Amino acid sequence: MRRRTPMEIDVDLSRARILDVAEEHFRRIGYQKTSMADIASCLGMSSANIYRFFPSRAAINRSICGRFFAETAQFADSIARMQVPAQEKLVSLLNILHQKRRTTFIQEKPVHDLIVAATEDNWAIIRTHRDQLVAIIGTMVEEGIEAGEFSVDDAAQAARSVMNAFTPFYHPVLVEQRVRNGEDTEEGLHEQIRFILKALGGF
Repeated sequence: MRRRTPMEIDVDLSRARILDVAEEHFRRIGYQKTSMADIASCLGMSSANIYRFFPSRAAINRSICGRFFAETAQFADSIARMQVPAQEKLVSLLNILHQKRRTTFIQEKPVHDLIVAATEDNWAIIRTHRDQLVAIIGTMVEEGIEAGEFSVDDAAQAARSVMNAFTPFYHPVLVEQRVRNGEDTEEGLHEQIRFILKALGGF
């Protein structure tokens, strides 16, 4: 494994510092109102200097969004590693993912708005995040099959179907609409989870 040079380490540290400041602004006033000048001012550097590390403002947006999704993926992976039945892990994962999405809209609207933009514009990070969740769900389904909890033949296909069925409770725009309409999203999710478990041959 090649050792990283001091210059490479310095670049990564500088990029991380820029993203830390950008994320703070995004959370406080929103990504749309945050300018390169705002970020540069907080860092005591020029806007031109930031472009040495990020080619565009859009690149910063994507990187911040990636941070949010990486945090969610790590949390999902920690659930997958729990020593409990696969069905229990799947139910916990879907409930927590929905609650996180709902809470983000209610309590962290600026973050929600960035995720909405990423979703509507189909950023590559959205597809990557979905693939990560499908892979984690697939692992749970495979465990469930081996333990006799589920009776499907193809775990990977089943995981994609689970994600499709779960989408109305995870897509940021759909979650926002449900909350604004005063719907009991948790009750709706519980019904959908029961449907998903039945489709998997669970109990």
